Amino acid sequence: MHDIPLGALFGALFLLFLLSAFFSGSETALMALNRYRMRHKAQQGHRGALLAARLLERPDRLIGLILLGNNFVNILITQIATFIGWRMFGDTGVAIATGLLTLALLIFAETAPKTVAALHSERIAYPAAWVYSGLMRPLSPVVFVINVLANGFLRLFGIRMDARQRAALSADELRSVVVEAGALIPAKHQRMLINLLDLERTTVEDIMIPRNEIVALDLEEDWTDVLDQILSGSFTRVPVIEGELDRVLGFVHMRDVLPLAYRESFGPEDLRAVITPPYFIPEGTALNRQLINFQKEKRRIGLVVDEYGDIEGLVTLEDLLEEIVGEFTTDPPTMGGDVLRQPDGSVVVDGGIHLRELNRALDLNLPVDGPKTLSGLIVEHLEEIPEAPASVRIGGVVMDIVQIKNNIIRTVRIPPAAPPGSPESS
Repeated sequence: MHDIPLGALFGALFLLFLLSAFFSGSETALMALNRYRMRHKAQQGHRGALLAARLLERPDRLIGLILLGNNFVNILITQIATFIGWRMFGDTGVAIATGLLTLALLIFAETAPKTVAALHSERIAYPAAWVYSGLMRPLSPVVFVINVLANGFLRLFGIRMDARQRAALSADELRSVVVEAGALIPAKHQRMLINLLDLERTTVEDIMIPRNEIVALDLEEDWTDVLDQILSGSFTRVPVIEGELDRVLGFVHMRDVLPLAYRESFGPEDLRAVITPPYFIPEGTALNRQLINFQKEKRRIGLVVDEYGDIEGLVTLEDLLEEIVGEFTTDPPTMGGDVLRQPDGSVVVDGGIHLRELNRALDLNLPVDGPKTLSGLIVEHLEEIPEAPASVRIGGVVMDIVQIKNNIIRTVRIPPAAPPGSPESS
């Protein structure tokens, strides 16, 4: 080596630094790849993504190959740099070369390439996958021996490569991915995806029509009243009962009833003939499960029952789908029958409105892990049934109780939000 010109040695050192930077940067790039984007590109036929996916199926082999090449190159760099220092400055040059080499390796072979690789992982990882796929076959015996020794050492600490889990996202992690997608997914579609993920956290009690608000046809009432209810009703499917809600006979579809209602001979027996059997839903059923049950049973409406078989409320497929896509119909001036926007900016709300619906309509954050309705939330917060008029603040929202009837808060007024920093806001 004494006859090799210093220029050639510096050239070899420069090439080795490039190789070291390649090994260091490509390792970071491959490990920083978005696995789901990589698999998507692989399914679309992207060759580099396909090779990278195959390499990452056995990360122990890939890391063994990268470290084999990186350590071999770094050892050569050390030898050549030391020899150059000795030839130029003697024994003092060895110390100088060691110090400069440490700094150069840290900057040009580690920090800089790994930083670039982390910022542009796909640009570096996919071309590097071609190189490593080509090197894996001839170097596989050496890599195999290294992995056997390394994995044997890891087993001493209870770490087994065959027990590794595939990268899978939980519901919360997937929710974060959707939120962070930004402009890649339209805001409306983001809300729909988040609502879909939230179905498993929401039960039928959160969206059901309470028992006291269920509209039903009572066959024990005067038939004239029943007929008027049929002709003037606004619901497509209606429960049919005998005297009380717990004695439910089933449901009737107005599509089947209205043609009969205009006949002079139409009577209770004709109505009974078009009744379909009732469908019951146990309380506590998650909405994602109930959506599947509706599809399986070919149903669009059901009655929620408690553990004693008592009817608690009514749930429709439309109510469930609105949890995903939002309200099917909107009225901008009123925002719906339960939420009325006033000219002064305040909002008059029905006390029986579901808290989830109110939060969506007014972009509030009232707690939904307790009572399901606004009336129930206020009573629980005050620990008594208030007398109107009265005001209460819950979750930073000021609410004026306007009307109470039969120990139930019927009407609540929410004043317009105060500007930030004003005395009212604090």
